[in-house]
Amino acid sequence: MVRRLFLAAGLLAGLALPAAAAEPPRRVLSMNLCTDQLAMMLAAPGQLVSVSHLAQDPGASAMADRAARLPANHGLAEEIFLMRPDLVLAGAWTTPETVRLLRQLDIPVEVFPVESDVAGIRANIRRMGEVLGRETQAQAMLARFDADLARLADAPPGPRPRAALYMANGYSTGRDSLAGQIVDLAGFDNVADELGLPSGGILALESLLVSDPDLLIEGRRYDGHARAQEVLDHPALRALSRGRPGQVISDPDWICGNPHILRAVAELREARLALREAP
Repeated sequence: MVRRLFLAAGLLAGLALPAAAAEPPRRVLSMNLCTDQLAMMLAAPGQLVSVSHLAQDPGASAMADRAARLPANHGLAEEIFLMRPDLVLAGAWTTPETVRLLRQLDIPVEVFPVESDVAGIRANIRRMGEVLGRETQAQAMLARFDADLARLADAPPGPRPRAALYMANGYSTGRDSLAGQIVDLAGFDNVADELGLPSGGILALESLLVSDPDLLIEGRRYDGHARAQEVLDHPALRALSRGRPGQVISDPDWICGNPHILRAVAELREARLALREAP
């Protein structure tokens, strides 16, 4: 009986061993702009074999130069299958049908949630380290992120200035968005929160003008003509910013939840300090 118990224990230990000692994936493909960037930051040399085509677009990606060195994919199940990945990284907005097809083909897919706050950023950094087998590197990134954030987060005493995000179609976001978190971390109150848009929504130009923010943060312009962007050229909007120190244009550092948001926080913090020193 004792011998059987030892044999059973040995068998169970052998079954548990592959999961505990599983090798990291060797051919990782990312099909989402934000997982692209986290993977490029954490993957081992040669481990990441493809990123999404958006990662190579400097209008959307904070790491376009680095992404240009990798083959691009367009998120199609057929092309991904032919690249023979042993792990695919996807985002919450990735087409569910593509994820389903890949899993039916026995290709593991890890779906990462959208980061809308610092806690979400930290969780996705940690998880990316786990799925890539790069936990040590992820912990080092988290330590740097926390230290850099602490240096930027201290605001001078006194009332916080008010900022408004204003993008194509008059869209604005508040505290429950990544952009809203950047505004808060830089030491501003957000007009969208005052007007009941914590998760985002259309902010009428008239409401924006009446709110009279101290700083206007405009959405990035894209090439070509789009009626959605015409509101950003309205004379009243130009008058709102005229004569005020600083104007911020959101850029790729604002799009994905990763350590690059600290560059956006730093730029916005400089604008806050300029407002404080203005006569």
